Amino acid sequence: MKRNEIRKLNSAQASTTRFGIGMLTPTMIVLLVMTAYPLIFTFVYSFTDYNYLKGTEQASFILFDNYTKLFKNGYFQQAVWNTIKFTILAVVLEMGIGLLIAVFINTLKRGQKIMRTLLLLPYLLPAVTVALSWRMMLSANYGIVNQFLKSVGLPVFNWFMDTKTAFGTILVIDVWQNVPFVFLLLYASLQSVSENQYEAARIDGAGFLQQFWYVTLPNIKGSLALCALLRTIDTFRLFEKVNVLTGGGPAGTTTTITQFLYNYGIKPLDFGYGSAGAIVMTVLVLILSSFYIKRAMG
Repeated sequence: MKRNEIRKLNSAQASTTRFGIGMLTPTMIVLLVMTAYPLIFTFVYSFTDYNYLKGTEQASFILFDNYTKLFKNGYFQQAVWNTIKFTILAVVLEMGIGLLIAVFINTLKRGQKIMRTLLLLPYLLPAVTVALSWRMMLSANYGIVNQFLKSVGLPVFNWFMDTKTAFGTILVIDVWQNVPFVFLLLYASLQSVSENQYEAARIDGAGFLQQFWYVTLPNIKGSLALCALLRTIDTFRLFEKVNVLTGGGPAGTTTTITQFLYNYGIKPLDFGYGSAGAIVMTVLVLILSSFYIKRAMG
C-alpha cells in the first residue's frame, strides 16, 4: 500500500514538473528568439564590414578593425565619457532626491494618495513628449523660462546650444522625469518597514536622523541596490532626449553612446561598425551594473 502511495506521489510530482516545463517552454523560446539571437547577431557582425545597402553577400570578416576604429575615434571617446558621467550624476541625483521624497511622503498623515499621483505624472509621460515640452519652455526666443529671467533682469541662455548649459540642462530634465520611478520603488519598500522598529528606536532616544540611518536604510538597502541597478541600465541607454533636444551637440558635449551609434551606425546603415559600438556599450553596462549586483549580494 505504501509503495503504491509513493508511486502515485512520484507520478504526481513528475506530472507537475512536466506541466511546469510545458508552460515555461514557449516563454523561454520567445526570450531566446528576442534576446539571444539579436545578441549573437550583433556580436558576429561586429567583426564584419556589413552594410545593409551592400547586403550580407558582400560582407566580409575584418576581425577587430571595427573595434580599433571605434577606440581611435575621438567622437566615440567623448561619447563614452559623456555617457558614464551622465549616468553617474543622474543616478546619484535621482536616488538621493527620490529617497528624500519617499521618506517625506511616508511620514505624512494625510494626502499621501494625492501626492503619489501628482509625483508620478512626469514618469508617465513619454520621453519624446517630455523633451518637446522642455524644448518649448527653454526656447531662446519664446520660452517661458527665458521670459521670466528677462523680466527679473537676469541673463538669458540658449540652453541647448550653449556648451556651458546643454549637458546640465538635459541632466535636469532626465532627473525630473525619472525621480518619480525611484520614489515609487522606495516608497513601496518603506511601507514594509515595521513601525515597531521605529518605536523601539524612539524609546532608546534615537532622533530622526538616527532612525533614518539605523532603521530605514538597513531595511531598504535591497530596494536601493535594485533601483540603482535599473536606473543605471536605463540611463546608460539615454537617446530620445539627446536626439530631440541637441542631436549630440553643441560640439559633442551631449553626445552619448546611443547617439553615436545612431549617427555612425544606423544612419549610414553601417551595421558592422554600429554592432561593435553596441557590444562595447553592453560591456560597459555590465561593468557598471556589477558593482550594484555585488553590493546587493554582499
